[in-house]
Amino acid sequence: MTFSLPTHVTQVISPEGKLVSDPPELPPEQLVEFYRWMVLGRVFSNRMVALQRQGRMGTFAPLNGQEAASVGLAAPMMDDDWLVGSYREAISFFMRGIPITAIMEQWAGYIPISYSPATNVMPIQVVLASQMPHAVGMAMAMQYKKKASAVVAVIGDGATSEGDFNESLNFAGAFKAPLVTVVQNNGWAISVPREKQTAAEYIAHRGPAFGMPGYVVDGNDVFAVFKTMETCLERARAGEGPSLIEVITYRMGAHTTADDPTKYRPPEELAEWEKKDPITRYRIYLRTLGLLNEEKEAGIEEEVRQELQIAVERYESERPAQRAEKYFDLVYNDTPPQLARQRDELLQFLNRER
Repeated sequence: MTFSLPTHVTQVISPEGKLVSDPPELPPEQLVEFYRWMVLGRVFSNRMVALQRQGRMGTFAPLNGQEAASVGLAAPMMDDDWLVGSYREAISFFMRGIPITAIMEQWAGYIPISYSPATNVMPIQVVLASQMPHAVGMAMAMQYKKKASAVVAVIGDGATSEGDFNESLNFAGAFKAPLVTVVQNNGWAISVPREKQTAAEYIAHRGPAFGMPGYVVDGNDVFAVFKTMETCLERARAGEGPSLIEVITYRMGAHTTADDPTKYRPPEELAEWEKKDPITRYRIYLRTLGLLNEEKEAGIEEEVRQELQIAVERYESERPAQRAEKYFDLVYNDTPPQLARQRDELLQFLNRER
């Protein structure tokens, strides 16, 4: 089967908060729940940055601006589906049942990571695209066991330049793996702009080349992402093979707290994307339905802030002090001599500091 190249960006809600195509048929309470998840993601991201600046958290990758994409890709997933994400999908992880404290622990460097197997979520992957072969392997296992389930793999636009991404798509297309790959195209791979990653008009154009449909979606439109994901997940579960979705969004913050985007990103570009803020857009739409007003919005934000505060207090009170030698012990089963020397030197240095 051949697939045509996507020629337009799928959109349901315009940046002005108006419907431009049919919305998904969802109950009012779920529409408001989408908004709450998005607000939780924004507040969580801001709080994590603040904690890092205060020396209370490790390096963190802010997710501001990508809230709609994260909510939209996770919402249509079923319990038996698996999520294999990158480091900017915290909201998706929360929606699958991962506690806020577990994500905090991972960014702080605690190992092992306290994810429940019942969530069907693999730990956050930091190495670009290295989760893709695992995702395809998991999808093939589902196929072998004849499970009507799917694997959702999420990466950034920079990761599409890695061999793991392209090789995995090739394998998934050839064997019709029940895989949905979502590329969060946020414009920048650290300081490298999207146009220097590929000469193709859209990253999703690679889909048909690998034998799967490709979709280009407005990633700041939660409905557009939800509807496209729903279509692709149903296709995967029905045994019709993989899909590639490119969600076009924008990283409004730094790549990580170790990055300074003012060094490479023009301020006027950020100003233009701030006008397309996914939370503002969705809030306007929900107000037109009478599902939100200023009082309810303030209540949701206060509720979310309290939830985050409880999580921070629990994280800081329940975690033991870090042991530097632990990280050496986790690298190899039998520690090689050079690594053992490095560990001893570090411990001697730390003991002198005390």
